[in-house]
Amino acid sequence: MMPDLEVTEDNGFLTVRYSAAGYKALSEQLVSQSLETVRRRIDETGTREPTILRQGVNRILIEVPGFFNADALKVLIGTTAQLSFHAVLPNGAGTAKDSLVLSQAGEPEIMYRLDPRSVVSGGHLTDAQASFDQNGRPAVSFRFDAAGARAFGDFTASHIGSPFAIVLDDEVLSAPVIQSHIGGGSGIITGRFTVEESTQLATLLRSGSLPAELNFLEEKTVGPELGGDSIAAGLNSALVGLVAVCVLIVACYGGLGLVSVAALGINMVILAAVLTSVGATLTLSGIAGMVLTLGMAVDANVLIFERIREEVRRERNLWRAVGKGFDNAFSSILDANLTGLLTAGLMFLLGAGPVRGFAVTLGLGILTSMFTALVITKLILQNWLEWRRPPRLPLNGLFGFLGRQSVIDFFRLQWIAVGTSATAMLASVLMIALIGLNLGIDFTGGTSVRIETPHVLQLESYREALSNLALADVAVSEVFGAGVDGSDHVANLRLAADGEMGAALSSSQLQEVRNALLQVDPDLRVTATESIGGKVSPELVRAAILAVVAGVLSILGYIWMRFEWQFAVGAVVALTHDVLLTLGLFALLGLKIDLAFVAALLTILGYSINDTVVVFDRVRENLRRYVAMPLRDLLNLSASETLSRTVLTSATTLVALLALLFFGGDVIRSFALAITFGVVVGTYSSIYVAKNIVLLLGLDRRLPEARKPTGQYDHIEA
Repeated sequence: MMPDLEVTEDNGFLTVRYSAAGYKALSEQLVSQSLETVRRRIDETGTREPTILRQGVNRILIEVPGFFNADALKVLIGTTAQLSFHAVLPNGAGTAKDSLVLSQAGEPEIMYRLDPRSVVSGGHLTDAQASFDQNGRPAVSFRFDAAGARAFGDFTASHIGSPFAIVLDDEVLSAPVIQSHIGGGSGIITGRFTVEESTQLATLLRSGSLPAELNFLEEKTVGPELGGDSIAAGLNSALVGLVAVCVLIVACYGGLGLVSVAALGINMVILAAVLTSVGATLTLSGIAGMVLTLGMAVDANVLIFERIREEVRRERNLWRAVGKGFDNAFSSILDANLTGLLTAGLMFLLGAGPVRGFAVTLGLGILTSMFTALVITKLILQNWLEWRRPPRLPLNGLFGFLGRQSVIDFFRLQWIAVGTSATAMLASVLMIALIGLNLGIDFTGGTSVRIETPHVLQLESYREALSNLALADVAVSEVFGAGVDGSDHVANLRLAADGEMGAALSSSQLQEVRNALLQVDPDLRVTATESIGGKVSPELVRAAILAVVAGVLSILGYIWMRFEWQFAVGAVVALTHDVLLTLGLFALLGLKIDLAFVAALLTILGYSINDTVVVFDRVRENLRRYVAMPLRDLLNLSASETLSRTVLTSATTLVALLALLFFGGDVIRSFALAITFGVVVGTYSSIYVAKNIVLLLGLDRRLPEARKPTGQYDHIEA
């Protein structure tokens, strides 16, 4: 291992400098730190889901969808934001060599002589928020970690009556006089800020300072990687899926299904409006969240309708049956949506990039679907009942011919189901370990190729031509206004080679790429090639894993609190089952693992837990109703009572996904396949895996006061 430093001696002087290896390691560290700082800063602005990757040796490529103010973006990205606190030296103290002379921000004629040794630096900040000072002027409040708070407190205690300077990027923001000991580890930065400037400064301080100054080399507008053809195909498939879902609901519930269709349409309009108002960017992870929202919105309406159907059999009064149906469905809807909302909140707080984008869409979608199901659907039904005063429920669809659901013995093949699930999970683990996952360019990095042509770009033809080569992954996007003479059309290709992760294309592979593209367009020119890093940095992976693990643990805790610990274990085993089988399928088929797959995996988690909680809620209800019924029979009864809801919800979700799978184009096909497969195994696991775990673990069905250990008695005061 080569040393990072070189030490030389010349006439009694020691000279310490970085060695070539040390300089290279320092450059690597600076670029990596800068990349993650930029990512955090853009994530602070909302759900932009930027593309941030290393390009060449010391360059960073940043693409931010839906952000058209280049100047504001450059200020956000390029401000170094080096914050420090210094003692102000009195006049005549020190010399020019051992003092730091800086001007005040906005008033260069006012100069301060400072101690060059900082009392505490911005690296000790744990939080910064835009606020207002005691005079109502915009300011930034901050909080230090333990070490920073201790140093700041000691300094203020020993310098009461003396000024100290708050320095940002070699400018003094303010130099207040210390009035008393500040020991809480928090404070406020004042200056001549506007509200926008204080908000931006707080964002910069929260995300951390840049380790080095960034120089902007080029700015341009880029098109979507999906391509216009894929976007059109995706929108068309989504429309086909939505129409098919509406037709299926009406076919099953008849006139009652029209109420659900109206509520579903209102839900999607409200969700789109809310996403637009918060500035969310529509990406594949956002689409995944909307697909899950669609499924959960349909599920909430189906739960209500199934409860109303049950009450209609018991009640002669239709008004009372509808009211009881909503009341009885509320618990299931609340539990299913709260677990999803809790997971979405943790993913947003702890995740980054596509995980946060998915979390925002899912969280907002859950809120809008609950509102439309519990308020809009009820409002429509009540108004219709008042208007028409029907003698019976307008249930003239397929479900109108279904009588009371017969009890199915799901445990008849219990050990076959357990053995099949265990074998499938073990096989998935082995395939992941032995075959490995086919990580796409988002994870591995590869080679960036810039092409120019005087003709209109044929993105889909380029993809098709390159698909025949031995490349692990291909991503193509159009670049606007970047041609040499303004008349050329420019595209950027990101290519990953088969074999070693992150390996750049060889010269022979680049020649094959060039030849394949020339067959599509003989006038095409390759103007630049260079190595690039992956979109998914180690920090992004850690954040995603932390968010998912926290989400799963929150589900475990919530279900434990609302149900029993056996239910929580069953739900987590079902989640693990669904994720492992999906990963195993992709390993077996060699399908690409990219950021879209991450979004699909999150969707599977959300769908699986929603399905499982609905079944568990009915089990909990029946545990109170049928105290003496054996657990096996009670679990069978609960699953049978929710079977029509499970089948219809899965069918409507699958209809939308199959439209995306078959009509959505090649670019998003693996994304749609992952969610489709996940919905299928999620439905299976909610019926067979989760309940099997509960049955195997058993339940203590005694009342809480009867569960005290023998020999334990209540204390009685005499």
